Amino acid sequence: MIAAIGALAALALCALTLPGCVELIILTVAGCLPARTEPTSTRHVGRIAVVVPAHNEERGVAGAVTSLRRCVPADSRHSIVVVADNCEDRTAERAGGAGARVIVREDRTRRGKGYALRYAFGILLAEGFDALAVVDADSAVEPNFVAEIERMLAGGADAVQCRYGVLNPGASMRTRLMNVALMAFNVLRPRGRDRLRLSAGILGNGFALTRATLSAVPYDAHSVVEDLEYHLRLVRAGKRVRFADRTSVWGEMPAAGSAAGTQRARWEGGRIRMIREQVPILLADLGAGRFALAEPLLELLLLPLAFHAALLMLTLAIPLAAARWYGAAALGVVVAHVGAAIVVGGGTIADFAALAFAPFYIIWKLALAPAIGRAARKNADWVRTARHNTQGGAK
Repeated sequence: MIAAIGALAALALCALTLPGCVELIILTVAGCLPARTEPTSTRHVGRIAVVVPAHNEERGVAGAVTSLRRCVPADSRHSIVVVADNCEDRTAERAGGAGARVIVREDRTRRGKGYALRYAFGILLAEGFDALAVVDADSAVEPNFVAEIERMLAGGADAVQCRYGVLNPGASMRTRLMNVALMAFNVLRPRGRDRLRLSAGILGNGFALTRATLSAVPYDAHSVVEDLEYHLRLVRAGKRVRFADRTSVWGEMPAAGSAAGTQRARWEGGRIRMIREQVPILLADLGAGRFALAEPLLELLLLPLAFHAALLMLTLAIPLAAARWYGAAALGVVVAHVGAAIVVGGGTIADFAALAFAPFYIIWKLALAPAIGRAARKNADWVRTARHNTQGGAK
């Protein structure tokens, strides 16, 4: 009886983790490959607006605009536009003072980043902008950010996503481990997809969309993970997001306390909601012969690495040789993935050293399970993450 229970548990854990393991193997190998030569094009890009959605960001928005000014000078044909969305502070004043154009939006019923972007996109497309980029209000960018996006759009990209990392990795051990996680999720994996000529993904910060793309797939995603929701619509519409591996955006992450937990619960709860809603749709698409959607399905089925690793550790605890062999091999894949991410992501010895604290990070993530469950509800509200501003310009 005990052996039968163990075998059932092993099968259940294998079913939960195997798709994610396959995804990690594919993208780890592909992400380490040299870049392919893409067909060149001389498509005219025209004007680009960098849109900065901001809700009560008076402490950091000026720093974001100042960073963007390094790649969008005042005499440029491109523009920096801050959307002051339902703000109750001096966000609009600070953004305007830093040199940005400000659009003020007031709508107490339709709240959140997705609504703010859709509102701004409608105004800017009507004004004749040819492409729209998005940078969060707590972020800094490399000086070549706009130029690299323009180059890739001119090369025929439907959309572009650049590297997205942590602005303040040294603030705490949690932000250091977050930096490692983002090098895996926001650098190695989209780079691997791009090497395989798959859609790299949209990460919510540091992405750009052409007018034609927004015309074909309007930006009407409003969940707490609107970037993931919108990317699935893009892929389903046959669009491909290219990965801009030569430029970066860095976002400030909460260093400790309830703010860090709120952010992680919102992100991962929203992702679980997408799994629940989108996996059946993607399976139906595969059944209809739309095999390009296989990788987005695998990506959805890959749980956050902390939970993925925790399930594999449970597999190791099952007193069956096959389960233990699988658990050990799969954990080896996770270790290889993280190591490759640090190397490809330009990490340092501090990032490798932080891995010694990974078990405590996993325990912290597991303790967030109730909050993640609440955030996974369909009617979950978007809540701004509180931060202490440490931004002083580009990293």
